[in-house]
Amino acid sequence: MAHPGRKLALKSVAALALVIAALAAGGPAEAKPRKSAKQPVSAKVQASKASTGKARAETTRSVKPLRQAAYRAAPAALLAAPALTRPATVSDSGPEPLLARVFAEIEGNRLDEALRLSEILVGQYPNFRLGHLIRGDLLLARAQPLNGFGALNGAPGDKVADLRAEAIARLKGYKEKPAANFVPRYLLEMPPDQRYAIVVDTQKSRLYVYENDATAGRPRFVADYYVTQGKQGADKVAEGDKRTPIGVYHVTANLSRQKLADLYGTGAYPISYPNEWDKRQGRSGSGIWLHGTPSDTFSRPPRASDGCVVLANTDLNAVAKNLQVGLTPVIISNSVEWLSLDDWNKERTELNRSIDAWRSDWESRDTERYLRHYSRRFQANSQNFEQFAAQKRQVNAGKEWIKVKTDKLSVFRNPGKEEVVVVTFDQDYRSNNLSNVMKKRQYWIREEGRWKIIYEGAA
Repeated sequence: MAHPGRKLALKSVAALALVIAALAAGGPAEAKPRKSAKQPVSAKVQASKASTGKARAETTRSVKPLRQAAYRAAPAALLAAPALTRPATVSDSGPEPLLARVFAEIEGNRLDEALRLSEILVGQYPNFRLGHLIRGDLLLARAQPLNGFGALNGAPGDKVADLRAEAIARLKGYKEKPAANFVPRYLLEMPPDQRYAIVVDTQKSRLYVYENDATAGRPRFVADYYVTQGKQGADKVAEGDKRTPIGVYHVTANLSRQKLADLYGTGAYPISYPNEWDKRQGRSGSGIWLHGTPSDTFSRPPRASDGCVVLANTDLNAVAKNLQVGLTPVIISNSVEWLSLDDWNKERTELNRSIDAWRSDWESRDTERYLRHYSRRFQANSQNFEQFAAQKRQVNAGKEWIKVKTDKLSVFRNPGKEEVVVVTFDQDYRSNNLSNVMKKRQYWIREEGRWKIIYEGAA
C-alpha cells in the first residue's frame, strides 16, 4: 500500500500540472508572422519517473492523465525548461527566467527544486506578488492537495485571476522571442538620429526595443519587457475609456520622479496621443504615458492602467536609457505583425519609390501629375482635396522652377485596420519666388493598389 504522504504529494503535483495546463489554455492568442516561416522548435520536456513498483504505478495513474492534458493545452515552448530550449533571439529581463524554471520544475514533478527556486525568486524581487503566490502554493502542496492556482485560504478571487493573467503573459512573452530573421512590419525607415524604436504588443502585454542598426541597414532586436495596458484593453476612442491607444506616436517629454506621485514609479514619458490620424478619426483623450509602478509594487496585472503603458521600475529604467524626447517612436499594436527581411525590404522599397515620385512630380511643375499622389479623401488645414488642388494650381502658375530636398526620413506603418503609413521628414523647398524649410508629416493610404497622401502638415 502506498504511503498516505506520497498520495497527498502526488495529488498536489497533479493539481499543479493542471494549473500549468490552465495557464497555457487561457493565454492570449499568439501573434503570427505575416508570411509563413519556420519557427524555433523547443525540445520536448521528458516526464520524470517515479522510482519503482507501486510508486511508479501510482504516479502513472495520478499524474499522467493531467500531464497529457497539459501537453494538449499548452505549446511545447511554454512548458520547456530554459535549459532545454533557446529562443531565436535571447534577451531576458527581470524575473521571467526564474519564473519559467519554477514552472518547469513543477511540471516535472520536482517540487522541492521548484520551492527552492521560488524562494530565490521572491528574495530577488520582494514585491513580486506572483512569485509570492506561487511560493505559497508550493508550501501548501506539502500539507494538502491543491485545487487550483492561488490555493491559499483567503486569497481574493479577482487578485488571483490578475496574477494568473500575469503568469500567462510573462511565460508566453519569455518563450516567444522575435525570430532573428523577422522584424516588426511597422519599422520601415528610421533616420540616423533616431537611435531606438519602441513597439508594444497589447495582446501579449509585451514591449520590444529595437535599435536603428545603420551597419545592418535594418532594425535590430535589443530587449523585451512585460507591460500593463488599460483596464478595458486597447483601441482608445474617448477620454476616460480606460483603453490604451493603437497607433504611431513618439515620446514628447521626460517627467522625473521628483515631479510625480508615487503611482507613476521612477519616471514617466508622455507620448503624442492623440496624433493627427487619431484626431481625424474623432478620437479624444490625453495623458497617455509610459511609466513605472508604485514603490510597494513590482508589477501590475496585464490590464490595470487608465490607458498608459506601465512597466516595472527596473524595466522602465532600462528602457529610459534608449528614449529620446521628440524622436523615439512608440508604436502600439493590438498584435504585432512580423515580416521576413525580404518582405520588409519590398515594402520599404515600394514606399520609398512612392515618396520620391511625389517629390519629383512636385519639382516638375506638372500640377495634375503631382495631384495624382493625393487621395480624394485628403484633408488638412481645413482644406479638402478640391480646395487643396485649386490652391496648388494657382500657386504653381507663378513658378518658373521648384527644387525639393528631403532629409531625415522616417516611415512607420500604422497598426490600425486601414493600410496607412506615417511619413516624417525635413523638407527644404526652394523656387524662384519662395524658399522654406520645415519638418513635414504625411499620412499615406493605399487606395486601389497605390499609395496616396491623405493628410500632410507641419510635424
